[in-house]
Amino acid sequence: MRLFRSSDVIGIAADTLRFALEASRETHPNEYMGFLRGEDARGLGLDRDGTVVTDILVIPGTESNPVSATVQTDMIPNDRRAVGSVHSHPNGVLRPSDADLATFTRGDVHLIIGAPYEPDDWRAFDSDGDPTRLPVLDVDLPDPGEFFDFTEEDLL
Repeated sequence: MRLFRSSDVIGIAADTLRFALEASRETHPNEYMGFLRGEDARGLGLDRDGTVVTDILVIPGTESNPVSATVQTDMIPNDRRAVGSVHSHPNGVLRPSDADLATFTRGDVHLIIGAPYEPDDWRAFDSDGDPTRLPVLDVDLPDPGEFFDFTEEDLL
């Protein structure tokens, strides 16, 4: 594994997107919210630099209702693998609200998933709220057991 990974987010793993769509569907009619984490593309077998969104971190104590999701910000870990956020819009609108834009400060890519949560019912945005391209990549994800295999140094 490389000491430094490229900060450019080059795509999202297909399995990660499927998870986000399913979680949004299961949370409906309330909003779903999580934070995106990524892995180095070369570590996933891709022949290019960059980061691939591979994980969604759900913060304990997140509260949601049909029009918003609120995260206890003191529960968000300082994670070197953090790349952005994901949340659903049960009303199906695939553009950020003013409240959404206020949460786009952490990371480079932010997903909005809209009802009815089908494969094309999502959009990616940059930290300014402008639409951005985020290809769906067919990559093999690391073993889930590795998710909890970290040290205090990984959190700094």
